[in-house]
Amino acid sequence: MKSKQKGPVVQRRNQVDGSTTDQRLLDSRGPSDWVHTDPWRVLRIQAEFVEGFGALAELGPAIAVFGSARTPVDHPTYAVGEEVGRKLVEAGFAVITGGGPGAMEAANKGASEAGGTSVGLGIELPFETGLNDWADVGINFRYFFARKTMFVKYSQGFVVLPGGVGTLDELFEAMTLVQTRKVTSFPIVLVGTDYWRGMIDWLRDTVAAEGKIAAEDIDMLTLTDDVDEAVELMVRSRETFG
Repeated sequence: MKSKQKGPVVQRRNQVDGSTTDQRLLDSRGPSDWVHTDPWRVLRIQAEFVEGFGALAELGPAIAVFGSARTPVDHPTYAVGEEVGRKLVEAGFAVITGGGPGAMEAANKGASEAGGTSVGLGIELPFETGLNDWADVGINFRYFFARKTMFVKYSQGFVVLPGGVGTLDELFEAMTLVQTRKVTSFPIVLVGTDYWRGMIDWLRDTVAAEGKIAAEDIDMLTLTDDVDEAVELMVRSRETFG
């Protein structure tokens, strides 16, 4: 039986290829499709984790601030985002956002102008053009899951401003990680009572009422319009969990 050992992979019968990995790597005359194959993607994924860990390892206590990229500069939520970023820095935190425009830019701006560490974790998207100008430490990711790992690993809490699908994804992932004890419990604060109240009511009156979640799952969320209250919850959590 024809067979070939290719690194840790065994090829047999008609799966045996007629070239070596080094040959394909060093032969520039061949097709370039290999850069789009799954094994190469694994290396890119690995590189994203290495770069993220290296850039953020010494960040210190940090809070992630989520919110809509579509928030206009003259919208009240933008001003709230600036206040959140500034007051988190004044409380001794770095600020991490998704690095985009809108509410994310506002939080980065508030943190940067307050003299703190303003981090942007960007993502490759077809309709965004890179990190905002207020992200003083910026990392661009290809893969959402690598980027999400950085948010969770380096944040001690989440402040969530009004947002859309991306913000909801980040919010519910944080809730899931806490609910399933994949992470040590950390505070999740929704800023904007008018915006978030309907969702909280739906979670309590429909989702929890039908037994799809427990009532205490909703208790992991704090709803407020008071930025000082949001920051104080982060400070208390830091003092509790270190």
